[in-house]
Amino acid sequence: MGIDELYPPDRLIAAQRATAAAGLDALLLTPGSDLRYLTGYDAHAGERLTCLVLPAEGDPTLIVPRLERPAAEAAPHTGVRIVDHVDGTDPYPLVVAALDGPVAAVGLADRMWAEQVLGLRAALPDAAQRLAGEVLRELRIRKSPAEIAALAEAGAAIDEVHLRMGEWLRPGRTEAEVATDIAAAIRAAGHVTVDFVIVAAGPNGASPHHGTSDRPIGVGEPVVVDIGGTMPSGYRSDCTRTYLAGGSAPADFLDYYAVLCDAQRAAVAAVRPGITGAQADAAAREPIAAAGHGAAFLHRTGHGIGLDGHEEPYLVAGNDRPLEAGMAFSIEPGIYLAGRHGARIEDIVVCTTDGVQRLNTTPTELIAL
Repeated sequence: MGIDELYPPDRLIAAQRATAAAGLDALLLTPGSDLRYLTGYDAHAGERLTCLVLPAEGDPTLIVPRLERPAAEAAPHTGVRIVDHVDGTDPYPLVVAALDGPVAAVGLADRMWAEQVLGLRAALPDAAQRLAGEVLRELRIRKSPAEIAALAEAGAAIDEVHLRMGEWLRPGRTEAEVATDIAAAIRAAGHVTVDFVIVAAGPNGASPHHGTSDRPIGVGEPVVVDIGGTMPSGYRSDCTRTYLAGGSAPADFLDYYAVLCDAQRAAVAAVRPGITGAQADAAAREPIAAAGHGAAFLHRTGHGIGLDGHEEPYLVAGNDRPLEAGMAFSIEPGIYLAGRHGARIEDIVVCTTDGVQRLNTTPTELIAL
C-alpha cells in the first residue's frame, strides 16, 4: 500500500467540509491520532505546542516548535503551511493569526492536554469549544481499503508472535519474564512500538487488565495473553489467546472455555452490515449467560481499532448504531472467575459488504504448551 493511499491529501478537504457542516469555524488538533489521520504527521506530544489549525474555509496551518520543524516537513502529507515558534515565545497568538478572523466555535482534539485547552481558551475567549471527534469520528469510523490492508498487516504481525508462544511460556517462568520475550518478538515482527503485553496466569487471569507480575506460572494453569503494538503505518494490532501451561487444566475451566470459544465464533459470524453494536455484543453474551457465566463476562464485546487502539465503533449494550462495511473492531468475550482463573479470545475483524473478515487467523481453541 502506498503512502498516498493510506494518508490521502483529500482528507483535509473532507474534514473542512465536515467542520463547516457541524457548525464549527475550525478544528484545532494537537498531537494524536486525529492529526496523524489528516496529515500523516506522527507528532511528538509535549509541553511545546504543536497544533494543526484547520479552518472550515481557507488554508490550513501547522504550528510546530522550531526544533521539530524538520520532522513536520518530512511527514508523508502535511499539505499545509508550517509556522514554527521558538522556546520562550508564546505560540498561541500564532493560532489566532492562522484563523485569520473571528471565530464563534472551534473543535478541539478529544485528547488535548488540559494546559493547551486552557491556553486556547485564553487566546480565543469568545469561541465556544467543542470536541473535534464530533466531526472526525464519521470520517474515521469506516476504513478505506488501504487502512484495512494496514490493519491486516498488523494482524498478521501479531499472529506471528502468538504462533511463537511455546518458545517462552512455560511453568516456572514468571509472567514478567515471558512478557519481556513477547515484547521483543512484537518488535521483531514489524511493530515500531509495543502498546501492551498482558500475561495473566492462574488467578491473575480473572483480572481482564492484569498486566504482568513476578508470580511464577504454575503447572496446568490457564494463561491469558493479550498483546498489541503499532506498525510503521500507524495502525494497530490487538489479539488475545488463552494457553495452558503444561499439565492438566481444571475441569471447570475446560467446560467454560468451550462455551467461550463457541460464543466468540458466534459473535464473529453475526457481524454484517445492519446489525447494531448492541446486537453484536448480545451474540457473544447470550451463550455465556445461558451457561451460567453471564456475571463473569465483565466488559463489552469489542472496540474499534485503527490509528487508536480503542476507537469507534464499540460493541456494547445500548449502542444501537448499525454496523457498516469498512468498520473494524475486536470481538473479545471473556469469562473471569475471581480468585481462580479466566479466559479471553480476541480477534480483530472487519465488517464487509456481505459479512465479516477476520484479520487474526490463528486458532481460537485452547492451546496446550
